[in-house]
Amino acid sequence: MNKKEVKKVVLAYSGGLDTSIILKWLQDEYNAEVITFTADLGQGEEVEPARQKALDMGIKPENIFILDIKEEFVKDYVFPMFRANAIYEGEYLLGTSIARPLISKKQIEIAEKMGADAVSHGATGKGNDQVRFELGYLGLNSEITVIAPWREWDLNSREKLLAYAKKNGINIDKKHFDENGNPAVSPYSMDANLLHISYEGLVLEDPAKQPDENMWLWTNSLEEAPNEAEYITISYKNGDPYAINGEELSPATLLKKLNDYGNKHGIGRIDIVENRYVGMKARGCYETPGGTIMLKAHRAIESITLDREAAHLKDELMPKYAKLIYNGYWFSPERQMLQTSIDETQKKVEGTVKLKLYKGNVVVVGRESEKSLFSEAHSTFEEDEVYNQKDAEGFIKLNALRFIIAGQTQNK
Repeated sequence: MNKKEVKKVVLAYSGGLDTSIILKWLQDEYNAEVITFTADLGQGEEVEPARQKALDMGIKPENIFILDIKEEFVKDYVFPMFRANAIYEGEYLLGTSIARPLISKKQIEIAEKMGADAVSHGATGKGNDQVRFELGYLGLNSEITVIAPWREWDLNSREKLLAYAKKNGINIDKKHFDENGNPAVSPYSMDANLLHISYEGLVLEDPAKQPDENMWLWTNSLEEAPNEAEYITISYKNGDPYAINGEELSPATLLKKLNDYGNKHGIGRIDIVENRYVGMKARGCYETPGGTIMLKAHRAIESITLDREAAHLKDELMPKYAKLIYNGYWFSPERQMLQTSIDETQKKVEGTVKLKLYKGNVVVVGRESEKSLFSEAHSTFEEDEVYNQKDAEGFIKLNALRFIIAGQTQNK
């Protein structure tokens, strides 16, 4: 579909500099009717101001969608991912990655509701998000037209974007200018939702340089974290947490409360260099306080309720599952297949985990479940009446049989 054929486009719109410019650019370049979609994913900033900004740029009130999707985000995206204990490249808890498919889904739903023939996003041509958004769009609607301005326009610097905004009368936040009114470049590119906040770009582009302490917006430093430990319990059913300290909470409320605990105790900061899907390495700093606590607790409750071989197979599948999410394949048949297998293992993953939070650490200090597979009678080092230790001799010999045969053959 060429530019002249696009009639309506649904834009993922934050109301910030980039997407405000994209809104105007779509109106000018495509002469299209723009529909804005702003998602409240618990990013910690007011989303309603985006409505007035869109109105100021000529968007009809009925074409402005601002949706609170925090509960759906945690229940249908974050929780399923944590059932898999998903970690990308050993450290990244996939906070940005897991938000993109839900945004894509809502854009497609709005496009179908409003009769739009295109969708648009503000991701650059260098990153992972362009892939995540567009795989989501096309996985849900193979006929939709995708407009990615950063792959089309020549506004490839902050200065050019600000000049375009000034020329077209686009209202720009004061944070984009210094005290003298000159264009100012933000030191970081940030993305936040209820699961995490990320920092990339500029001063972080040298992986040898330590980030400034004032970069971190959520978590206390280890030095500022309380000097006394705090104990909490998390209760699970079907592999999902549902209560903290015995109080049942909605998914989003539960994650928010875990974030508060994690922020207080300096939990969840990481500084990594990751391998992007497009082929380059990138340095990212992340704060995932509640997710870090949740991962530790989930593995603890699985340790007493999950069969050994099921647990080991899950761990073997996890890197593949995490890679699918990182690369944008949430709606793929293979991710859904893995999810079905993972969810099957979680039917008896229930019980309560007790955790100690202290100076960036999450320490498991207890776990209990009515579905526990832990048998004290079998595991005790004291005298028991259920296990014949002599049975181990035959077990060991059978498992060593191939070694015995190989040794006898090679020694001839």
